[in-house]
Amino acid sequence: MLIFEWVVAVLFGAVLLAALARRLGAPYPAFLALGGAALAFMPGVPDLALDPELALALFLAPVLLDAGYDTSLRDLKANWRPIGGLALGAVAATTAAVALVTHLMIPGMPLAACIVLGAVVAPPDAVAALSVLRHVSLPHRLTTILRGESLLNDAGSLLIYRLGVAAAVAGSFDPAKVAPTFLLGVVGSLIAGPVLARLFVMVAPRFPDAASAIVMQFVAAFGIWLVAERLELSGVLTVVSFAITVARYSPGITAPRTRIVSYAVWETAVFVLNVLAFVLVGLQIGPILDRLDGGEQSRAVALAAAVFATVVVVRLLWVLLANGLRGRIRGRDSSTGFRPALAISWAGMRGIVTVATALALPQDFPERDLIVFTAFCTVLGTLTVQGLTLNPLLRRLGLEDDDPVGLETGRARAEAYAAALDSLGQAGEDGAADALRAEFAAALQEAESHEEGVAPESLPADAARRRAIAAARDTVLRLRREGRIGDDAYYRLEEEFDWAELNATPRAEA
Repeated sequence: MLIFEWVVAVLFGAVLLAALARRLGAPYPAFLALGGAALAFMPGVPDLALDPELALALFLAPVLLDAGYDTSLRDLKANWRPIGGLALGAVAATTAAVALVTHLMIPGMPLAACIVLGAVVAPPDAVAALSVLRHVSLPHRLTTILRGESLLNDAGSLLIYRLGVAAAVAGSFDPAKVAPTFLLGVVGSLIAGPVLARLFVMVAPRFPDAASAIVMQFVAAFGIWLVAERLELSGVLTVVSFAITVARYSPGITAPRTRIVSYAVWETAVFVLNVLAFVLVGLQIGPILDRLDGGEQSRAVALAAAVFATVVVVRLLWVLLANGLRGRIRGRDSSTGFRPALAISWAGMRGIVTVATALALPQDFPERDLIVFTAFCTVLGTLTVQGLTLNPLLRRLGLEDDDPVGLETGRARAEAYAAALDSLGQAGEDGAADALRAEFAAALQEAESHEEGVAPESLPADAARRRAIAAARDTVLRLRREGRIGDDAYYRLEEEFDWAELNATPRAEA
């Protein structure tokens, strides 16, 4: 019962922290990390531990599938150079720099363990950065780069992580033996993901109700990760390639009602996973500090501070130097220059990936306590120092977005309205069709008068339709209060009005 009470209290506290983060325009993982740190020093907290083999599958599989589903393959291809440089080059440079700093500060720590620590803290977290970017207008290309980097750098860092863990456990490392397996795993993952996606697309329509469809999505996330692990493939690459492929077919296999419910469920799931990850690592910090004597605690704090400084400085240097080199070669554009580069470099907060990989280390791994403590301090440092200052920095930089997504949406909406108008046939055939024809014709006239041919986000009658729906809601609520209709009838009408209002409300206001 005590564990259940703690879970309820932690979830309630997380909701309050997330609300505070939204009010301040800060990333909610920053406040979750602070909450996790506070738990480490609270008396009476339960002793909870997670099976290390479960940590990666539990925390990473759903997060990666959710991020991969929302990723634009077209935008990834268009920005592959900066994304590749950050996802591969910056991760490798950060891993090497952290391993070197750790080896110099802790000479007795095995080199493989130093590399593992570097791989653990190397990948930035998309959830943290994008929760800030929702409050700021950042150029779309920079947002695309940050999304793509956070999606692909997990693969690079986890591959290094697994090689380091295997070397530390085995006590030796033979590149000649590892390289073929490594390459085969990468290629196999990029093949297995799309193949499994095609199978999922064939099976998913057999579960049309929302509850079964959403459960199948989570089964796919965890099942594909487990299959990849059993086949010695990359779970990250397999899940990401699966998600990107499924996203191309989703409109044909998912009903609109299921899609709306699914988005809410997945957003909630990612939030809860972040909460659990930070709580679990916070609960481990207290026992770790108890196991360290005074001198070891000082050593751990010094290493954590050095690693935090290293990951921040290496990213700054990598982005600024790479941006300067690219600017010399290709010339300046809206996405190059000091200000955009500074924004990207300062958005390198660490988060759930770092926490999950630290928790996934075997209990007997060399210097595990030191690695977990350092990893958590790095996450806490980047989320608080960078996360809480990123919003003011972006406002100060004054980066403007030309809103290419908005323009594409408006032009596509105009074509969609034109197709809808054509489908209504000739005037005079039906009164309701005449009314709809007038709405679409007015919207198309506004699009034709716009210099970019952009149609309005809502039809002209939508505002009046929303007022009518509000009046209808008040009426059925009064009927329910008066006892003239029961709850079943009320809830059915409420659902009808919800869908009608959603259809008449622009996305920005929904």
